[in-house]
Amino acid sequence: MISALKQSPATALAIADLPWVGSPMLRPRISYPSLPFSPTPSSLLRSRSSFSLKPLCSSSSLKGFALGSRDDRSGFRCEAYKAESSENAAEQPRSAASQKVKIGIYFATWWALNVVFNIYNKKVLNTFPYPWLTSTLSLACGSLMMLISWATRIAEAPKTDLDFWKTLFPVAVAHTIGHVAATVSMSKVAVSFTHIIKSGEPAFSVLVSRFLLGETFPPAVYLSLLPIIGGCALAAVTELNFNMIGFMGAMISNLAFVFRNIFSKRGMKGKSVSGMNYYACLSIMSLIILTPFAIAVEGPQLWAAGWQTALLQVGPQFVWWVAAQSVFYHLYNQFSYMSLDEISPLTFSIGNTMKRISVIVSSIIIFHTPIQPINALGAAIAVLGTFLYSQAKQ
Repeated sequence: MISALKQSPATALAIADLPWVGSPMLRPRISYPSLPFSPTPSSLLRSRSSFSLKPLCSSSSLKGFALGSRDDRSGFRCEAYKAESSENAAEQPRSAASQKVKIGIYFATWWALNVVFNIYNKKVLNTFPYPWLTSTLSLACGSLMMLISWATRIAEAPKTDLDFWKTLFPVAVAHTIGHVAATVSMSKVAVSFTHIIKSGEPAFSVLVSRFLLGETFPPAVYLSLLPIIGGCALAAVTELNFNMIGFMGAMISNLAFVFRNIFSKRGMKGKSVSGMNYYACLSIMSLIILTPFAIAVEGPQLWAAGWQTALLQVGPQFVWWVAAQSVFYHLYNQFSYMSLDEISPLTFSIGNTMKRISVIVSSIIIFHTPIQPINALGAAIAVLGTFLYSQAKQ
């Protein structure tokens, strides 16, 4: 009985070579006959080479254990890797679809907010013809909204330094000029006419980049400018309510926004500021730049008199118009910068073109703007040229 529980050294060495001997917990209880002699080291080696011992269980029978042979464990890892890969492959289409839905929501919100802003902005300017104060209120409202969001930690405040604000300054100057010029234009002409002229911005971009910066473009880019310039000229000539100040305001806005884009690309490289916070900082600096000029050009006395007149004509609803145009101006610009964070410049250019179409059509319908067929043809040609430009530029 006792001899049956003893193992000779040769038997122990033979058992150690088995594949399942690595963990004491997995070692099966097997009784082996004891040898009738006590081997010396030389006989031990001879016994090990001549003694053959077959395991009672093979590696294939151990697959039910938590730890099998090396091949079994690697096979288990391969199966787990395949399962994980299949799960990741299934998640990729879902993530791509969710990204498309997110971009679609950004685009739809951007267009809707822009249309609403233009409607309320035109209503305010028709009753309160002070575009400098109207522009200032738009920037002030957006700046206040973002300051409150940062203070309450609804939005994370950007990490900026003095160098950031220095590089932002020329961008803010160009943004201020473009914003005021566009508001002046809409105070003198129809919203649709302003946006038809503003669709010619790509032509200004190419001309400035070519003659001031020395950049060259493919022939397709230059050819795309022909329908833009021709369409804008045709729409301007046939505009029933043409006004030179309104026309020049839209042209100056185009030029200013081209320089804004150039300064932004050159100065903001390597700056880790999100699109939402970048536009917020731009609004704050533009507000600081614009406020003294607005006071000098129009002044509090004209504002007070015009405000009283507007309240008498429209009533308390006029206050809602001013608040709405200020809030929606900031929101539509904020969503445009957030969209630019998620998409390519080409997709953004196409979206901007479609936005222009939605504003033109909606303003004509809401304000019953008189338009001739030849005027509509000019607008369509200009917008088509803008689309072709975005394709050729990329």
